[in-house]
Amino acid sequence: ADVDELLRFVIAYHAFEHITQRDDDCRAALRALLGDEQLGLAWFACHEGERVGHIVLCPGFSIEFGGRDAFVDEFYLLPEYRGKGGGRLILQAVKQAALGLGLRALHLEVARGNAPARQLYSRCGFEAREKYVLMTHEL
Repeated sequence: ADVDELLRFVIAYHAFEHITQRDDDCRAALRALLGDEQLGLAWFACHEGERVGHIVLCPGFSIEFGGRDAFVDEFYLLPEYRGKGGGRLILQAVKQAALGLGLRALHLEVARGNAPARQLYSRCGFEAREKYVLMTHEL
């Protein structure tokens, strides 16, 4: 039932980040994610009972980090809710959930030009790994 509501936020996030993806492909990915907790977890960000964003955590495994890790695959707040401390609270809650799941590290991507997000993530304990470059090959 939450697929359409989550899709609304994902589409807004993708527009903000200039990510191109067909809505049908995105909807199918969300259905798969929400249908299998092994694939990841998604939460809505809420303010006074209203959904104002979303965050998605997708698990993996890392020898480098000594066990299970996860990527913050997506994190989006509506523009009017940014810069007011909510992002920090959401990341704190996700870090607590990650600890409860036995995760050893959280990773995320942030656009180099998105200074406010980079500052938020840095204040929340994320460190840039400038020595490394994330590389992707779409299959």
